[in-house]
Amino acid sequence: MCGIAGVVSLKPIAGIDAIMHRMLAAQAHRGPDDEGIRVFNPDCAEASPCAALGNRRLAIIDLSPSGHQPMSSTDGRVCVTFNGEIYNFRDLRKELKARGCDFRSNTDTEVLVHGYRLWGIEQLLERLHGMFALAI
Repeated sequence: MCGIAGVVSLKPIAGIDAIMHRMLAAQAHRGPDDEGIRVFNPDCAEASPCAALGNRRLAIIDLSPSGHQPMSSTDGRVCVTFNGEIYNFRDLRKELKARGCDFRSNTDTEVLVHGYRLWGIEQLLERLHGMFALAI
């Protein structure tokens, strides 16, 4: 089972990368296959909060590097870190592909990225069958 971590602040956080690495190190036993961190708006510019997402990955569905998390949309506007399993991700993937979504991996994680963009959070969550925790 993967481990996820995140930080959101209205003020810049000195050493946010190091903080995220420590948070993920504490969860290393949950995800020995990969570690990823993504920092957003580190200076809290433009009156937007700064944030960071992190993931310790236990690769199960797609063992390739394509499943690296946090996973972003192609334009970088949506990013997700995810733990768990979406049981119906193959059906959702088919539906999303029929609506024009382009997939770069075979993970259930990428279904979350495209589903959020297309349906929004409420409709996405209504469609998901599984056990999971996520941050978008």
